[in-house]
Amino acid sequence: MSATAWLSKTLSSGKVLCQACAQSCKLDEGEYGICGVRKVVDGELKLLVYGLASVVNIDPVEKKPMFNFLPGSRAFSFGTVGCNFSCKFCQNFDISQYPKEHNHQVFGKEFPPERIVELALESGCGSIAYTYNEPIVFFEYTYDTAKLAHEKGLKNIYVTSGFETHKALDLLAPYIDGMNIDIKGFTEEFYKDICGARLKPVLECVKYAHEKGIWVEITTLLIPGKNDSDEEIRGIAKFIAELDPSIPWHLSAFYPMYKMLDVPPTPGSTLLRAYEIGKEEGLKYIYVGNIDDEEHESTYCPQCGERVIDRTGHIGQYVTNELDENGICPHCGYALEGVWH
Repeated sequence: MSATAWLSKTLSSGKVLCQACAQSCKLDEGEYGICGVRKVVDGELKLLVYGLASVVNIDPVEKKPMFNFLPGSRAFSFGTVGCNFSCKFCQNFDISQYPKEHNHQVFGKEFPPERIVELALESGCGSIAYTYNEPIVFFEYTYDTAKLAHEKGLKNIYVTSGFETHKALDLLAPYIDGMNIDIKGFTEEFYKDICGARLKPVLECVKYAHEKGIWVEITTLLIPGKNDSDEEIRGIAKFIAELDPSIPWHLSAFYPMYKMLDVPPTPGSTLLRAYEIGKEEGLKYIYVGNIDDEEHESTYCPQCGERVIDRTGHIGQYVTNELDENGICPHCGYALEGVWH
């Protein structure tokens, strides 16, 4: 399916500027954006995957990962094909990079926004998550779905690499309740060489989403020898803490994937070192992922230190939440930051 990619404008040169993400592609007739799913046709930018979902699942919200957001609930999750990044470690490269590696072909099953919302409600989900590939590349599809979901009382989650423009965030903010944003590293070199992107727009996106009142959680995949130095880890922790120490930080282990099969998996000791650095910088909520570690996957009250959300088994499999619907700690009365109802 194809639809007008209306988050765009025609320039005086005749090129069409895509305004969805910070790649800011300026395209001539017949050209595709870096994402591979936005193309100029008859002078108008088209989204080639509108209503075409490549993956649809019902997941624990903890898999997004969102830990201070409706814990124990389910998220109706879907994505398309295409991505504005080209991460060499992508675990979903078979959909994210598909158009670029298959002569701009796309695929997916028809799931218009109305059907997505209908299925989410029927299955008892508390939210819809735009995930698996980068949601900003199918912005108009996510926007229409999120607006409808919001009207029906569902929450919306963007799982993203954080290249949204301010214009896109202005439009999304009334309907998007939560974002999990990757800070993939803390050097421009890492972003350029490994991700095909830039660091600065990501940090600006994190700040702006937070400023707009969207609940933000951050994820960093630590890759041995690439972004796991104490200096980089502390840089990310300090950035988050200076913005808001209550923003949760998810530390994930890397496993050999896609174009980085020669890099070893992340040792658990690296994640625990990063966890301690985050604590030293004053972060209230730090979580370790991609390894079984009940102690560091659970949520602790920042005031009294008691474990108030217990997570055991595979992520999202067993969640015991002691907080009330307003996120109040039963031990000391502290109001934990997050989205609880």
